[in-house]
Order: sequence, then C-alpha cells, then structure tokens
Amino acid sequence: MPPFKKILIANRGEIACRIIKTARRMGIQTVAVYSEADKNALHVKMADEAFLIGPAPSSESYIVIEKVMEAVAASGADAVHPGYGFLSENPAFAAALEAAGVIFIGPPVKAIEAMGDKITSKKIAAEAGVSTVPGHLGLIEDAEEAVRIAGQIGYPVMIKASAGGGGKGMRIAWNETEANEGFTSSRNEARASFGDERIFIEKFVTEPRHIEIQVLGDRHGNVVYLGERECSIQRRNQKVIEEAPSPFLDAATREAMGTQAVALARTVGYYSAGTVEFIVDRDRNFYFLEMNTRLQVEHPVTELITGIDLVEQMIRIAAGEQLSLEQKDVALNGWAIESRIYAEDPYRSFLPSIGRLSRYRPPREGTSEDGTIVRNDTGTFEGGEISMHYDPMIAKLCSWAPTRDKAISVMADALDSFELEGIGHNLPFLSTVMGQSRFQDGRLTTAYIAEEFPEGFGGVTATQSQTQILSVVAAVVNYRLQDRAANISGTIGNRRRELPKQWVVRLAGTETEVSMLGEEPQIVSCADGPAVEVQSNWIPGKTLAWFKVGQEQLTVKVDVVGTAIRLRWRGIDTVCHVRTPHVAALARLMPEKTPPDLSRMLLCPMPGIVTSIVVKEGDAVELGQSLATVEAMKMENVLKAERKGVVKRIVASPGVSMAVDDVIMEFE
Repeated sequence: MPPFKKILIANRGEIACRIIKTARRMGIQTVAVYSEADKNALHVKMADEAFLIGPAPSSESYIVIEKVMEAVAASGADAVHPGYGFLSENPAFAAALEAAGVIFIGPPVKAIEAMGDKITSKKIAAEAGVSTVPGHLGLIEDAEEAVRIAGQIGYPVMIKASAGGGGKGMRIAWNETEANEGFTSSRNEARASFGDERIFIEKFVTEPRHIEIQVLGDRHGNVVYLGERECSIQRRNQKVIEEAPSPFLDAATREAMGTQAVALARTVGYYSAGTVEFIVDRDRNFYFLEMNTRLQVEHPVTELITGIDLVEQMIRIAAGEQLSLEQKDVALNGWAIESRIYAEDPYRSFLPSIGRLSRYRPPREGTSEDGTIVRNDTGTFEGGEISMHYDPMIAKLCSWAPTRDKAISVMADALDSFELEGIGHNLPFLSTVMGQSRFQDGRLTTAYIAEEFPEGFGGVTATQSQTQILSVVAAVVNYRLQDRAANISGTIGNRRRELPKQWVVRLAGTETEVSMLGEEPQIVSCADGPAVEVQSNWIPGKTLAWFKVGQEQLTVKVDVVGTAIRLRWRGIDTVCHVRTPHVAALARLMPEKTPPDLSRMLLCPMPGIVTSIVVKEGDAVELGQSLATVEAMKMENVLKAERKGVVKRIVASPGVSMAVDDVIMEFE
C-alpha cells in the first residue's frame, strides 16, 4: 500500500515532472499547480489533476502560500512535495501545511529555520564542530558598511544573501568598487527572489572546489550520508556541470566531510533529504558553506551511483518509515555526470534566451548494450515555450559509466545527439568542456569557466584532424544532395546527369580538395591525406546522423541552408560550402561582407526589464563604468561601458521591457 494517496507538487518544470514519475511508480496520485504562463506545461499534462494558482510572475503564483494552500485544500492532497526553489525552504509554508493537517515532504520547520538563514546556520555549524569559513556573520546595513567590513576581512570576499540559494543574491568582490556594487545588487536580488534583503560577508577561498555531501535522515534519529557531489564548474555562482563522486577527494576526506555533515543534521534534528555544502581548498581543507534543506537540482548523479531514489526516500520518511539502510550499506558504484541544459546564449556571455522550442529531441534514455546509462530530466517538449519569468534551465542530461573517462565519453556523445532549436542554448559550451584536457584530468575549481574562457565563449576552433573529418562529412552530404538532384533531373529528362568527382570544401576559412571515388560505402580522398571509407545513415532532410569516417564514429547535426551545409559536432559549429573547383575559384574573388558598426550604441543583450539607468545624456563615461541594469529570469545584469565616450541619447527608461539588441542608449 502506498505511503500516501495523493501528493501535490508545489513546483513546476523538470523537478515537478521528476517527482510525478516516482509518485506514479509508487501508486500515488499527483496534483500539479501552475501559473497562467504554464497552462500547457509538461508537468500539468503529466499530473492526475492540476490547479491554476495565479499570473505568470512567481511572486503572484508559485511563492504565494495562500494560493498554494487553496489548491491543497481543493485537491484533497494528504502530502505536499515542494521540489527545490520557490517554497521548498520556506518555514511558513511548512508550518501552514502542518496546521492544515497536511504532511510536508521535507524536514521539520525548526531545521528549515535554522539552516535557511545562512548566518544562523554558520553559528550552529561551528557549535556542532563543523569547519566554517572566516567572515562577518552580523547583518550589514548599507553599502558603506559592506565596504568597511570587506576591507577588514581582506579581499577577495563573498557577498551573500542570508536567505539566498541558487546563486541569487551572491557576488564576489575583489576591491572596494565591486564590494559597493555587489552589495547593492545582492540586496536587490535577495529582496526580489526571497523577500529578505539581509546580507552577510565572508572570506572567499581562492582555488576553491564546491563539494557537497548528500544526507538522508528519518524521523527516528537515523542519519546517513550518500557520498559527495563535485559542483565546482559554475557560472555566476550557478552550477553548470556536476559529478559524483568528486575526482579530488580521497577516502579519508570523504569520511571526514560525511561525518561532519551527519553531525550537523543530528544537531538540528534533521530528517528527509538534505545537502551540506562545503568549500574545499587545494590542500583538501574543507569549510561549511550552507545546508540546503531540500532536494538538490543535481540529485540524479547521487541516485545513479548509489541506486537510491531520493524522492522515494523523502516520501517514505515523510510517512514515518525508518530508513531501510545504514551507513555501512551505502556503496558508491561507478561515475555519474550531469550537464545542465540552459536557455542561454554562451556566445553572448551566457545571457538568457527565451522563445519557443521549434525542435526538442533529447538523446535516447536508458541503459545501452555496454551497460552505460543516459538519463534526461526535463520539464518541456517540442513546441514548448521558455518564459522570461522562470529559471532558464531546460533539462538535466546525465551519464553513468563504470569509470569517469567513460562517463565523460558517454556525456559527449549524448550532447552531440541532443537536438535543440528555436532559442539560444549552452550545448556547444558543455560539449567544449567535455573535450578539455583540464576537465578530463579533474583539475577543477569554482573559477574554472573564468580561467578557461577569460574572453568569454567564442565557440570551438576545429583542430586540423577535426577539420579534415568534417570536410569529409560535408563532401558526403553534398554528394548525396547532388545525387538526389541528379536523380530528379534524370527522371524528368529521362537521362541522369553524371556527378563531378572533384570538389573543394571550404570550412572555417580553410579549403580542402576532395575526390569522391565510390558510391556505398563511399570512398573520399583528400588532397592532403589518405582515402577513407565513409558510412552514414544521413539522407536529405535528416537533421541528426551518424558517420563513420575511417575508424572515427561521430554523431553530427546537419542542416542544409541554401547552398551551405551547417555541421555541429563536439561543440564545433561551422558552415561549409562544397563547390566544384571552377566555382570555388570564382568564390574566392567575392568580397567579404562586413558587419555594421554598433560600437556607439548600448544594446540590450537579452530579453528583460530595465531596472535602472545610472547615467544621463551628456555624461562622459569611462571604460568599465556601469551604465544600466537589466533584470531577466530573476537575475540582475549590470551593463558596463566597453569604451570611453559621451552619452548622446538615452532611449530606454526604468520599467521598460526590452528585446535582444534593442537600443538602450547611444554615444557620440
């Protein structure tokens, strides 16, 4: 008999879908809640029942306790799972459920209160014998006081919202100017996201790794830890790639961190799933960051290496059941990696992207013949819409394999196979990271992205061998296109025209002469390399295909755009032209088209709302000076001057909604 008859999920997107899957397997009915923007969302379609709770902004729907409680009462749900974010760590929501006689699938109210406040949690952690980071735990009134305290602690410092989470309300400051700006932005984000503008400051550990311990406790005092997750690859304090276990920890450090995490959980009387987050330095010294009293976004990697369904455990614990395992029963098997697929443009400093998914075809999930696993947790579908009102995460793509190297390889193949069109997304960036030797060696820190991409992500430059492989792929695609055209013309004229054997492939500024020597399998000979046999399942109109070029097997996204062929593989995104030698010679004479000069304009880099303009017409501005702030997907983005100049005209004003590349101001 299932522990509960009906569960309401007080959330949306992929985590709501994830919870519904486990509840359905356990024979439990599910209830979804949704805003006006989510009326056609996947979690609404999957649930047995669904209730509208308000307008699109989460501040008017998903985080309004009264509206969620009305849905709980109307549905007759006997338990509520909050997912992560929104009301998941709101003690008032847990208390409201308790008062209504409805079970909260999460920890006790006192634990949420104690750990939800970062200042209080650090004091409790210190009392429990957990290592903590030096810092100022008192409340900070204004930016001036923040600058003074930061100077006392010593730069760099971390400015954090006391009620924060998910990277919101968090800034790193390396000097007084950044401390001043960071305090203001952190407080604004904290107020907008959590309704709590309290800020504190602590020392920022250099060369840090972000490693967290998953704990699980029941109502009977039993607590275990389920190993760790490495979450060091972050962007704006938001995790991007996670893995379990960590490639850095040794057994002794893992046990010490796990023991401290359990001690903290016991100190606050914790039950349910929770995560204790640590910063670990290069000498494996570790310091407590915070405890998240909820299910983490990256929980799938722990599930993959332990075989434990954390959502099921949360449900059973909430129903009063004892843990079915002890610490000695926890075994870590193999390696798992999670890549967060975000609706953001890596070529434009990872700025949010919104719109409709004109193509959404994730790789096939499940266990392959060699025993490796691909898993994709998602909350959308082809034709679904990514809204500016919520986080930009589209899916969490996970891989599992017996070894880390193999898990990386499986992930790289899965990313190549993920078709996603209609919006900007970070698939090319994730593929690039998988191919970097530093990542493959496990040399990670929270500054990984900043260090590896100091000028931002500009795409992947193909190596010489990759260029040759893609040139062969382009030649095969072109030949099959030409063959189809020849068959059509032959049908009409009753005489099939012969195809040229010699072609020139222009790819990423280089030209490769190729000869087509065979039909099926095709033999392609490059002027500067040996002939190779090519097999492929590509036919005209197919957007994803496999190619075997010699001994190299690859999955490539193929789009035919006019006379050009766009190929995407391993983070490389290139447009190829395949021409006969005569046409290629003529093409070299064509002038290059130069883009328009937009250097005298400040353009809105993302869809969002202008929250402030900090200069006025006639002002002289310096390089790096703040000009305006745009809020998108609950994050504040400060736009700064890229050159010296004088403000000629201000087009936008605070409160105005902007589209990508809308003009905010012009310079003389």
